[in-house]
Amino acid sequence: MRSLLFAPANHPRRVEKALGSEADVAILDLEDAVAEAEKVAARNALASAAALPRRTRLFVRINALSSYHGVADLNGLPPNIDGIAIPKCESAADVGQVAAYAPKADLLPMIETAKGLKAAEEIARASTNVRRLSFGALDLALDLGLTPGTDEAELAPYRAMIVLASRLAGREPPIDSPSPDFRDLDALKLSCERARRMGFQGKLCIHPDQISVVRAAFAPTEAEIAEAERIVAAAEAAERDGLGAVQVDGKMVDAPVVTRAKRILARR
Repeated sequence: MRSLLFAPANHPRRVEKALGSEADVAILDLEDAVAEAEKVAARNALASAAALPRRTRLFVRINALSSYHGVADLNGLPPNIDGIAIPKCESAADVGQVAAYAPKADLLPMIETAKGLKAAEEIARASTNVRRLSFGALDLALDLGLTPGTDEAELAPYRAMIVLASRLAGREPPIDSPSPDFRDLDALKLSCERARRMGFQGKLCIHPDQISVVRAAFAPTEAEIAEAERIVAAAEAAERDGLGAVQVDGKMVDAPVVTRAKRILARR
């Protein structure tokens, strides 16, 4: 799961475009992308949107559970969605509340507050339907009073905390926050590369133009794949010959290197 594209649920053309996009997931948004006056209309539009043909998986981002709209959103969820994004998730109880309404849905808790960050591992463990976490940089920066620069170095410690919590809970690598300037694709590429190096597996998108950049950035390169294939082949040959460590391209290869190579090949 590399690219997840938001589309406001009350905009039929954008919904249809998202469902037919190259994104791995289309997230129909009931929260930030929908004005207060349009919340009910957006919720009512879900059933028809969920019935449309789609090439992506379909998630819905509900409103925060602390709001009236959050509970109403849960009551109005169509049965044929694939997952639910939980904004400003702050506890295992939040996850449990959503899971009770949709016991078969893939749950995507969004870590966007200091309280949620502190409870990230607990949130990740709260349900087997939580396969991964996601990061909300803008809301967390607001909550902590941060003013991130263009490289978002101020947020690096908090990204690392989410990666660590995901690993400790035995979940997949997390999904990174969207880049707000959808026109600056060069900056998006750099942001994706930083997130990938930090241990994220993909990124949220707010515009279709971001999808191809995100998908490419989080996919292994041809050079990485070729190297991984050489490492795995050499390791398998060494095992057949009863050898321990082996050299590939002039470097010693041991178990962690082989495991990393296998992960790269699994991401092709």
